[in-house]
Amino acid sequence: MSATAQPTTEELLARGWSALPPAYRIPDVAPTLDEARAYCRNLAETHYENFHVATWFLPKALRPHFHAIYAYCRISDDLGDEVGDRAVALALLDLWGRELDACYEGRARHPVFVALAETIRACAIPKEPFSDLLVAFRQDQTVTRYATMDDVLAYCRYSANPVGRLVLYACGEVSPEAKDENFRLSDATCTALQLANFWQDVRVDFKKDRVYLPQDDMRRFGVSDETIAQGIATPEFRALLRYEVDYARGLFEQGLPLIGRVSSELALDLDLFSRGGLEILRAIERREYDVLSARPSISKPTKLALALRALGGKALPFLRIKTGKAA
Repeated sequence: MSATAQPTTEELLARGWSALPPAYRIPDVAPTLDEARAYCRNLAETHYENFHVATWFLPKALRPHFHAIYAYCRISDDLGDEVGDRAVALALLDLWGRELDACYEGRARHPVFVALAETIRACAIPKEPFSDLLVAFRQDQTVTRYATMDDVLAYCRYSANPVGRLVLYACGEVSPEAKDENFRLSDATCTALQLANFWQDVRVDFKKDRVYLPQDDMRRFGVSDETIAQGIATPEFRALLRYEVDYARGLFEQGLPLIGRVSSELALDLDLFSRGGLEILRAIERREYDVLSARPSISKPTKLALALRALGGKALPFLRIKTGKAA
């Protein structure tokens, strides 16, 4: 290849696969469903401890569906974020999109899509939420700043909200009479979780040349990219983060009624993740909104306490009402 020639798609893909775990590659021969589900279960339970905790609350029959959905999201995210080259990432995401098409056409080969095909069949899941996630991962390769909060929310519509909708499909919470309201409440919760992660990871994202803080809010509070680059939480930056944290908390509050509308098992999950997101906001507050000198995090004892409170706290009155048991 000459010095000025552009790399071919095949060369871009080869670069991408070499930067990722070998198990991510698409095999020549499709695995069996049992093999595919074991692959997804291993990926879910070794990559994200909170996911493993959350699945304690789910009926055993639903766990393979959640493993498959998580594995799809995990690998999609890594294809976009872990190769260090935007052209390579876009090539990988395009290939992953074609594999999603093949999954819906009955031609799945990757273990994620072999497992996902059964989940899609059993839960009647449309392609849109899966393909919407790829829109967000592609957007991350080309858009690094957002002018307004409306622009950030439009991004969350693709990056976060589809996950909640997939969960609702997997748990059978999409009846015609409940679907629209459940989606609305789920979207509020998922967007709130996404924003909580953004405000937690301002410094981490900036190192990737991404700023999710709305540019107009930054100007209004007197914060610039240089403020973030210096890593010093100025009074102006702290005031900005306080404003954004309050906005995210409002979205969590909007989504909380979903807990009372779904099955007891899913209600526990929703309670756990909502509490976890709110705890991220509290961790930011405890640092007086300084997310630049260190990343606020939730300790393992706190995570365990959140799980225990989800089992014994506010969710339980909803569960008793829904199952007809005395409070």
